[in-house]
Amino acid sequence: MDETRGVTAHAGRRRGEPTVPHAVARVEEIPVGGRKIVSIGNRSIGVFNVAGRFFALRNTCPHQQAPLCEGRVMGTTLPSRPGEYRLGLEGRILRCPWHAWEFDITTGKSVFNPNKCRVRSYVVTVEGEPPRVDSEEHESVETFRTAVEGSWVVVYV
Repeated sequence: MDETRGVTAHAGRRRGEPTVPHAVARVEEIPVGGRKIVSIGNRSIGVFNVAGRFFALRNTCPHQQAPLCEGRVMGTTLPSRPGEYRLGLEGRILRCPWHAWEFDITTGKSVFNPNKCRVRSYVVTVEGEPPRVDSEEHESVETFRTAVEGSWVVVYV
């Protein structure tokens, strides 16, 4: 990864609605295998570094609204023959701290039923400086005014 760039995340509210950028951390604040939980408006969002790539998930388990992003990051077993155990997806599986429901950090999909159960995910990109938001257009959005120094993690909500 280019060390002179920062990271950005975003997700549309509904199809066709604009997204708003939020600088949440410098790249070096979230090491590989690490996470940072941030608040953006009334949302709690976990930003994860999986093998040098950043992903963001809503910090709410769809089962019973537990703080999902506080759970353990691990791997899982892969399909195999009886009596054989193959491990995989190390560092990509997030286990809910309340009832152990598991989700793939890179997609938000559940391990047990990926086509029907998922947690809201947000796109993350790397940017060289935090974005600026026109406060007249987005009165309720916090703006970030900084000099271009290093890399930033940015979440668009």
